[in-house]
Amino acid sequence: MKSETTAPKKTEAEKQEKNFETANDHTMSARRTAVIVGGSSGIGRETALKLLSKGYRVFNVSRTPFKGERVTTYPADAAREGEIAAAVLHCGEETGAIDLVVYSAGFSMAAPIEHAKSGDYRYLFEVNYFGAVETLRAAAPFLKRRGGRAILVGSMGADLPIPYDSFYSSSKAALSMLAREADMELRPYGVRVSALLPGGTATDFTYNRRVYKEPESLSYSPSVKKASAALANMEQGGVSPSIVAEAVLKLAGRRNPPPVTAVGGVNNFVRYASRVLPERVTDWLVRKKFNQK
Repeated sequence: MKSETTAPKKTEAEKQEKNFETANDHTMSARRTAVIVGGSSGIGRETALKLLSKGYRVFNVSRTPFKGERVTTYPADAAREGEIAAAVLHCGEETGAIDLVVYSAGFSMAAPIEHAKSGDYRYLFEVNYFGAVETLRAAAPFLKRRGGRAILVGSMGADLPIPYDSFYSSSKAALSMLAREADMELRPYGVRVSALLPGGTATDFTYNRRVYKEPESLSYSPSVKKASAALANMEQGGVSPSIVAEAVLKLAGRRNPPPVTAVGGVNNFVRYASRVLPERVTDWLVRKKFNQK
């Protein structure tokens, strides 16, 4: 006759520890955490509002506080090395894990390459690209804990040149490649990274663009003026930031998200066409679109 073995009884301390772990796990899974860099306005703000409606605990990292008590802001300047990383680290330490990171900070300048000031285009890359690098580096340990998602808000300018917005387009192209590289590295840990490319979007970003006037752009001035005006019209006549924010949430919810994708079927078709057509053809079409010779 086989003897039955009785499992040792757990002590009261072990029971309390187990109950605490279970309660903590339940709390962590019940309230997801999102960190948005650049969440005080435009696409970032709309994304924050939609995440709040889904029950997320939302943190904003930006120079400007988020208007509303439901979002905690950690002030940071993307152009100052270390500030974004420190802010994201605070968010992760406060919650223990991060489910979603959205990098939505950005800066644009319309200027001829020949006369562009070093301080301007270096600042642009600090905000558009290196800030995203800092964000991913700081968030990675916390994203790994629950197989989180990171979305870098790029631009269709990453695939197609924007006349006299060359530094912006270049930084967004770099951002797309950063997303692809980071997705490869973090995928084994259950983390996925994507770049989301909006087209024209009606936000105040248009009015914050640094446009070189005649004293700075010299002989290029008429062309800069035409290109920046065409771009402004394209943006203000484009989609609302709410539509882009909805695309962020859909992308974050996909089990196997693409490393790079555009907002909407039309933009994804344009991305495909730009790869099929010869570059001289796409560049000619872009010149016509922006009233360039």
